[in-house]
Amino acid sequence: MMVDGREQKALWFEDDKLFMIDQRKLPFNYEVFVAETVDDVAFAIKDMVVRGAPAIGVTAAYGMVIGWDNIEETAEVLRKTRPTAYDLFHAIDVMLEAFEDGRDPLETADKYAKDCIDRCYKIGLYGASLIKDGMSILTHCNAGALATIDYGTALAPFRIAWRNGKKFQVYADETRPRMQGLLTIWELKNEGIPCKIIADNAAGFLMERGEIDMVIVGADRIARNGDFANKIGTYEKAVVAKENNIPFYVAAPESTFDPNIETGEEIIIEERDPMEVTTIHGKKIMPDWVSVRNPAFDITPARYVTGYITEYGIKNGDEL
Repeated sequence: MMVDGREQKALWFEDDKLFMIDQRKLPFNYEVFVAETVDDVAFAIKDMVVRGAPAIGVTAAYGMVIGWDNIEETAEVLRKTRPTAYDLFHAIDVMLEAFEDGRDPLETADKYAKDCIDRCYKIGLYGASLIKDGMSILTHCNAGALATIDYGTALAPFRIAWRNGKKFQVYADETRPRMQGLLTIWELKNEGIPCKIIADNAAGFLMERGEIDMVIVGADRIARNGDFANKIGTYEKAVVAKENNIPFYVAAPESTFDPNIETGEEIIIEERDPMEVTTIHGKKIMPDWVSVRNPAFDITPARYVTGYITEYGIKNGDEL
C-alpha cells in the first residue's frame, strides 16, 4: 500500500522482532508497534494493534516463530487471543505442521505472508473486473492492506481498478464502535481514490436513492454453505442491498473459508470490551452508568451474497 507516497506493508519481521503499524493510532498518528515476545504478539492481536483476519493470521505465524522453543504453549496462547477470525487458527496449524516436519520456522512464516499478499493481489484482479467507470461502491469496516499486509481483500479491487485507469468513488461506513471506516479512508486517500466516509446508518438512505451501485466487503470466517462473519453491521447492509437489487460481494482468500463448519450458526461471535462503545480514541462519550452490548461481528446468510471474490475467481454459493 502507499503511505505518504511510498510503498509500505502493514507488518514485517526483522531482527527477530515483529513490526506492525499500530492501527489504534491511525489516522491521526502513524506509529509502529514492536513485538519481541509471544505475550507482545498476543497483546497486539487482542488489543487490535493489528486487525483483519489475514493480517491476524500472519501475525500469529510470526508469533509462532518468536515462540518456537515452546511451540505448543505459544499456539495455545495465540489461539486464545480472538475467537472469530479463521485465519488465526489456520496460520497456527500451518506453523505446527512445519514444526512436525522439521521445516525452518521463519521461512515458513515468510512464505505464509507472501502467499497472503499474492492471494490478495489475485482477489484484486478478479474483483476489478466488476468495477465500471462512474460507479459508487460501498464498503464496510476496513478490509484493506492494513487488514491483510498489502492490497487488501475488499479494497484490493479498488486498488487494481484505479491503477488500471478506471474512475469511480467509494463510500466507507464509519463502523462504530471502533470507527474503522477511518482506516479505509486513510488507505484510499493515500492511493488517490475518491472516497467519502458515511455514518453506518446512512448506507440504506444512499442505496434507496440509487446512489450505491455495488457493495464489496471482507470476511473473518466463511462457513461451507457461504454464511459469513464480518464486522458488526454487515448483515444490515446485505439485507438492504438485496431489497434494492444492489450486487453484494464478499472478498476473501481461501484461508478464510472454514471447512470444519457447515453454517454460520456455528461461528463464535466475539463480544468485546464495553469501553469500545463508551469511548472514542480514549475519550469518554457516555456516562459510567450506561449498560452496553458490544458484539464485534454478525453473521450474514449466504442468500444475500451475489458472489465471493477469491484468489481463484468469482464464485457463487453453489461453487464453494
